Amino acid sequence: MIRLDRLVNVLGGYGVRLASCPVPRSTELRSVVMREPEARAVGGDVFLAVGADDVATAAGWAVEVGASAVLAHDDGSGAAALVGAEGVAVLLVDPSVSWSQLAGVVYGLVLEGRETESGRGPTDLFALADRLSGALGGAVVIEDRSSRVLAYSDSQEGADRARLETILGRQVPEGLRELFERRGVFAHLAVRDEPLFVAPDAEHGLAGRMVVAVRAGRELLGSVWVTCGDPLTGARGTALADGARTVALHLLRLRASADLERQVESDLALRLLEGTADAATALSGLGLPQGELRVVALRAREAGERHAALLLAFERATTGFGWSRPGRSTLAGSTLYTLLPGDAADAARAWVAGIRAALPRRVVVTAGIGGVASAARLPASRQEADECLALHETRPAGSEPPAYDESWDDILLQRLRAAARTGRVPARGPVAELRRHDRERGTRHVPTLRAWLESQGDLVAAGARLEVHPNTVRYRLRKMAEVTALDLDDPRKRLAMTIALAATDPGGEPGGDLGGDLGGDDPGADPTA
Repeated sequence: MIRLDRLVNVLGGYGVRLASCPVPRSTELRSVVMREPEARAVGGDVFLAVGADDVATAAGWAVEVGASAVLAHDDGSGAAALVGAEGVAVLLVDPSVSWSQLAGVVYGLVLEGRETESGRGPTDLFALADRLSGALGGAVVIEDRSSRVLAYSDSQEGADRARLETILGRQVPEGLRELFERRGVFAHLAVRDEPLFVAPDAEHGLAGRMVVAVRAGRELLGSVWVTCGDPLTGARGTALADGARTVALHLLRLRASADLERQVESDLALRLLEGTADAATALSGLGLPQGELRVVALRAREAGERHAALLLAFERATTGFGWSRPGRSTLAGSTLYTLLPGDAADAARAWVAGIRAALPRRVVVTAGIGGVASAARLPASRQEADECLALHETRPAGSEPPAYDESWDDILLQRLRAAARTGRVPARGPVAELRRHDRERGTRHVPTLRAWLESQGDLVAAGARLEVHPNTVRYRLRKMAEVTALDLDDPRKRLAMTIALAATDPGGEPGGDLGGDLGGDDPGADPTA
């Protein structure tokens, strides 16, 4: 079962568009049907109008079988063909798309689409957990390779506190994971196919488990856990091993369906960010509202791992049906980009916090939030998000991701400093010459010039910033004029010097490097100086 919204979102990448939708986009779709020979009546939720001469005929056939949605090749007939399609969503297929290609996608989506915590799951994975539980005589949990819950049995036979915490948290608790690590459980699952008994542990509320790896060839897909007080042997041990192989088949189909949806979403999102897609069409294909959006650029890294943390972040960002999560994501290079609807920067920060919370604690996450943009302006918001991401990477760990409209001044200064690092600022001029004089003579000319400019020429304010007497500031300005041509009366020169200081001296407050100096080579507070 999937919902109409997800079907529309995924098929948008295959040349399919929603022409009419008189039913809610949350409508559940559980079956696929085509017109049978000799007009034999067969009902279904999604009708593939193979053989229909036009859209009107296709819509009529769908109404006859009680379908909620119909797919038909677009014949260019427009709205007139939709008059008779009451109560049926009409999806028009580009004539270049073959039915054989489309049918495989539709069947895969509808018949593989039961929702789980992660938003995806084979139709009968929960039912399979129930059957295993009945055969084995214990409560069953099916997990992925990251110890996240995919499905579990209704049976609570032998259930304990560890099972309850795992299901409620949708993943194995950290303390329990550490216990399994110490006992070598994960090392066993990584290389061995035979079931393993995990002895009880009262401290963690663990009554005892049999666990077996779910594997496709050499690749570990997940694991099956059964609550039991003693090892399962004989027929029950065999049933557990057979059950793991059946789970593997379901998880392979699950992954194929999930990867298909991610591929479509990623392609559309990337085209929007690059400005190569029709904005309105791409937004519709992604299921995003027409309106204001923000781009979030995110990086995740883990010591010793080049790509694993980023791929895990992408998986979490794309977890769940399209209608159940706010954003749409794509990967480009070493960065995860997500399009979020709305104009609130705090909502974007909350989304980043959610991703960070879903990742292991050892993963370091940095992010930047672009300014509010329409769909057509998303490439600009992406650039802003990239610059905010670079800014965030220079800030202390745990700081909030910056948003462009709140941090534009820091971004501008960052651009200037980047230009300065590449040698694109004058090597000579007042600021360069004063800095050279300070370095050679131990004077304080550059901090004084900065303080005077930032105080807009107010000697008292500049003195307070430097923690010196105003006359000291006046004296230093006279001495600086002997070193270089300041031209402080020229507003353009003042602006240029302010920019040069910001680009080449990011050291913060001008008084910060003075240590309360009251003059040094200056006459201090002497009012006659």
